[in-house]
Amino acid sequence: MWPMLKRRSKAWAGFSAVTLSLGMVACTVGPDYLRPKAPEPVAYKELKGWKRAAPIDDRDRGPWWLVFKDQKLDGFEPQVEISNQTVAAAQAAYWQSLATIKEAQAGLFPTVTVNYKETGSHFGAAAIGSALGTGVTKGVFNLSANGSWDLDLWGKIRRTVESDIAGAQVSAADIANAKLSTQSLLATAYYNLRVADALQALLDQTVVEYKKTLEITQNQYKAGTASMADVATARTQVLTTQSQAINVGIMRAQFEHAIAALMGKPPAELTIKPTPLGYKLPDIPVSVPSTLLERRPDIAAAERNIQQENALIGAAIALYYPDVSLSGMFGFTGTGALAISLANEVWTISGSIAQTAFNAGLYDAQVEAAMASYQQSVANYRQTVLTAFQQVEDQLAAIRISARQQKVADEAVKSAREEVDILLNQYRAGTIAFTAVVVGQAMLLSDQEAALTVRQNRFLATIALIEALGGGWDNTLLPSSAALEHVNPIIPRL
Repeated sequence: MWPMLKRRSKAWAGFSAVTLSLGMVACTVGPDYLRPKAPEPVAYKELKGWKRAAPIDDRDRGPWWLVFKDQKLDGFEPQVEISNQTVAAAQAAYWQSLATIKEAQAGLFPTVTVNYKETGSHFGAAAIGSALGTGVTKGVFNLSANGSWDLDLWGKIRRTVESDIAGAQVSAADIANAKLSTQSLLATAYYNLRVADALQALLDQTVVEYKKTLEITQNQYKAGTASMADVATARTQVLTTQSQAINVGIMRAQFEHAIAALMGKPPAELTIKPTPLGYKLPDIPVSVPSTLLERRPDIAAAERNIQQENALIGAAIALYYPDVSLSGMFGFTGTGALAISLANEVWTISGSIAQTAFNAGLYDAQVEAAMASYQQSVANYRQTVLTAFQQVEDQLAAIRISARQQKVADEAVKSAREEVDILLNQYRAGTIAFTAVVVGQAMLLSDQEAALTVRQNRFLATIALIEALGGGWDNTLLPSSAALEHVNPIIPRL
């Protein structure tokens, strides 16, 4: 027995030496990742007169919608993360990316299979020439473990793992982007609903005023100083405005339904009490442009996608090198109850090296394709950055200019109100025709609606600016590569 054990020990020693030497020469081919430069301005063009962010502002994180100080909105927004199905789909994609990492990592380890086989044989008396006239039954047992290991000497698998880890970070950033986008849509729908409530209130109040004008016109008709046509015109004003007020209900209902859907609820489960749009807007501090690259989840996703594609170049280059694999088997074979014993052991060890001699340029094409995908991801990243800066500049300009517009629009409403009061007094005195009153009142309503639209645009631009700045997110919230290397994804049951 001892000579046999010595031979086996020498064989395993040789096997271990080969494995160790191969491991020592292992390397990872292909380019290591370096974050490419992106177009980055020194300052925002539209930041004139804007409040710059203090250091404490730059560290503020969390629910961005709290700056509006609206309790209803504060109650709606958290539901996005809980029940919104777009966010849920992004979360499931992230879980899938975690499983993909584990799938790729499995290639770094040997594959072992265990086999058991039992064969029964019977030989009749004549077959074995038995003088006793009886046959013989024999059982042969075989228990073995087979292993194979493709050594990742050139880093093909490790580059694939690197790519999958970056892909998981892309998925994590996609979750944040889905949340931010959906939360922004909800806030936009919510303030549009409040605009509808404000418009409803404005039209209802206008109907009340038009009814008073109708009453004045009727009195003037009775006094013989106005015609029946004036009465009909005044009545038409009332009915037309009532119709407009009723039509607002369609728009309001649709915004309410949209809010419910964004919260992951059927519209039947949500009813929002009417509340007209307010006037106070939050002050949004704006940091230097360089922080935008760290605050936007879509930029983070685009940047992580570059590393994902960069690693695949290395995986493609590794195909040029020989494929080295080891395989072995250890088991027992024999008959009877004592088959599993050292006397019945069977084992083999083998190694192989395979090198592709000709494939008509297949590997060249795969490397070229990987490099082209990398260049595409770089271009997409830079375009994402450019679009982000454009969006911030757009909203900075919109907020700054619409604030000036609001002052002028409010002055126009005030002036139109004074004009209508004067015209009504002159009409009572019989010094002007009713047509002048109608024109003046129509101008007043138009100015009031225009002022409301400007106020609406200011709220929506504020929401869009917060979204363009990344909300309360930053790239430190992404899972690190080290953490993803050891992750064990647990997919919850639906």
